[in-house]
Amino acid sequence: MSAPFPIYADGSFDAASCSGGWAFVVMDAYRQIHAAAGAATGSSNNTFEVLAVVQAASWLAREAKTATALIWTDSAHVVEGCSQWRHIWRGNGWKRVRANLQDRRRTIPDAKLWQELDALLQRNPRIRIHLCKGHSGIAGNQMADEAARAASQRSR
Repeated sequence: MSAPFPIYADGSFDAASCSGGWAFVVMDAYRQIHAAAGAATGSSNNTFEVLAVVQAASWLAREAKTATALIWTDSAHVVEGCSQWRHIWRGNGWKRVRANLQDRRRTIPDAKLWQELDALLQRNPRIRIHLCKGHSGIAGNQMADEAARAASQRSR
């Protein structure tokens, strides 16, 4: 088995314009071997954090179908969603199930993005999503953050 691709993914969101950016950077040791970024409209920062990981996993599906990869994100929401919640959401028809009747069976935010990410992760079980500390000097994370911010600013 070859060493895993380290990929760093990040999102950026501007609440005033309801727009944001996403980016991912593929690293080989300390050099960037691929990067992509884009912008869209959305409802929250979490939307763009999930979108960045979807885009990274989509790139892997196209360019390195059987690769082992570690996708690093500074979003605890994405890591928890991938490791714990997506399996439950899938089983519940992409709805939350809670004891509170008022809150029961509500669609999860960004359900379509989560469904897309779930399908990509099921197709390649060698992709792992890990948490990295944001704004802490990790080169790949800083590159993804800067690219996502730049994409977000271009979209305004």
